[in-house]
Amino acid sequence: MRAYSQQTVLRRPRKGSSNLAESEACTLSKVSGEALPPQNNEGKHASRDDPLGPSTCQSSDEYVGKPWSPNADGQQDRQALHAQLDGLKAHCTRSPASRVPPAKEESNNNLGANDQEVTYPEGGLRAWLVVFGSFCAMLAAFGLANAIGTYQAYLSTHQLSSYDESTIGWIFSIYVFLAFFCGVQIGPIFDAKGPRWLILSGSVFMVAGVMGLAEATAYWHFILSFSIVGGLGTALLFTPAMAAIGHFFLTRRGLASGLAATGGSVGGVMFPLLLQHLFGTIGYGWATRVMGFILLVLVVIANLLIKSRLPPKLGGTVWPSFHIFNDKVFAVTTAGVFFIEWALFIPISYISSYALHVGINPTFSYQLLSLLNVGSFFGRWLPGYVADRWGRFNTMIITVLLCLLFIIGLWLPAAVPMSSVRDNIPLIAIFAIGFGFASGSNISLTPVCVGQLCKTEEYGRYYATCYTIVSFGCLTGIPIAGAIVKLDGGDYWGLIIFTGACYATGLLCFITARVETVQWNLRAVF
Repeated sequence: MRAYSQQTVLRRPRKGSSNLAESEACTLSKVSGEALPPQNNEGKHASRDDPLGPSTCQSSDEYVGKPWSPNADGQQDRQALHAQLDGLKAHCTRSPASRVPPAKEESNNNLGANDQEVTYPEGGLRAWLVVFGSFCAMLAAFGLANAIGTYQAYLSTHQLSSYDESTIGWIFSIYVFLAFFCGVQIGPIFDAKGPRWLILSGSVFMVAGVMGLAEATAYWHFILSFSIVGGLGTALLFTPAMAAIGHFFLTRRGLASGLAATGGSVGGVMFPLLLQHLFGTIGYGWATRVMGFILLVLVVIANLLIKSRLPPKLGGTVWPSFHIFNDKVFAVTTAGVFFIEWALFIPISYISSYALHVGINPTFSYQLLSLLNVGSFFGRWLPGYVADRWGRFNTMIITVLLCLLFIIGLWLPAAVPMSSVRDNIPLIAIFAIGFGFASGSNISLTPVCVGQLCKTEEYGRYYATCYTIVSFGCLTGIPIAGAIVKLDGGDYWGLIIFTGACYATGLLCFITARVETVQWNLRAVF
């Protein structure tokens, strides 16, 4: 019996082999440097003429057990050896996704924590059907949200003409607030139970809210039907619709989420034009009922197609975990989302009212909201496609900067008192398309930016915790903007400056989150 050194060296199994016997073919180095041949299936040593290929394991040394030595009789301590081989076998039989390192060090920053331990289809019929179902849910939920500017302008001159802009603004701000704030419960419930009952409940609330809106005449009618019932329906639809995509996509999550989010833009183009036409032909009531029937078809499709794939996360509560704000990057990211969402719905709500105020004809004033959503259609999926390659936070910083430039460079000059109506029309049209494109990522990229900071199975909780804070910005943004217009005597330049200041602050927050993670490395994919 030859003497063996105390340090064990494990030979690697053949690459791609499914034979567990080869996984056990890890031998001990002799003092002379020779290796004991591996055993075959019959327990005999294999021939040296059949060398083992490179391993699929990341490292041999990492899985070496405690040093061993021969016993008093010179026999190998087989129990210790088998314990070492069991550890190596467990590593070598992991899923390929957990063994293959990323192609680039920077690419790890695009993935959520421990996402490398879970495999994702990244496509296939089932995955893309989920994306289409989420698209229909977003078309119903945020298509209505993107049409609030049409209702704002119509109600201020008809049913609610005796109320000021700030008071009317509360109808739509409460709607947006509930749409995001109710993620406090909905996100964690999705993690534990899946999307089925959430989507079904949201469908009922959404259709009921729009049908109630058709019958509304008093101020409190609008608050109850649109703000409360519609807001709850939107939250129950869009939160699980976006979260379900994360169960099927990781590296292509930005693209998939962006494609689903374009549903809101399609609705934002279609619904304002539809309402503008139907208000004058069949009246307010039936125009809104037609929208309700369209939403009914969309939510039926969403109920049939949206599924989850990963196992539920059991044993948790349904409340967000605010201790995660101890993570500075997450806290700063949440602050950035807060400021951009604080400003996002101001142009959507007031662009038609602004155009009417400066003397643009009513037809084009209502069409401006559709132009904004045309730009938003491309702005929701194209940045998602780019984000999967250049980094989600990198892309978010660029699009938020573009929003700021469009507001300060185009909308503000069009709103100054000395500008004429003829000068306003080209500026405001270009602004609507440009801002729509740049702001599209405010909806489509924020979920994947938040998801990048956590495990996939915890995504619902992180997303809900973030939007618990963000929802208060959504609640106050529109009424604050209306109050500013009132203080300025009906002019909109103060509202525009407030919107630009919010985007500037949000931009600084996202830059801070990036610097905290990758420093000032401009080439880092984050």
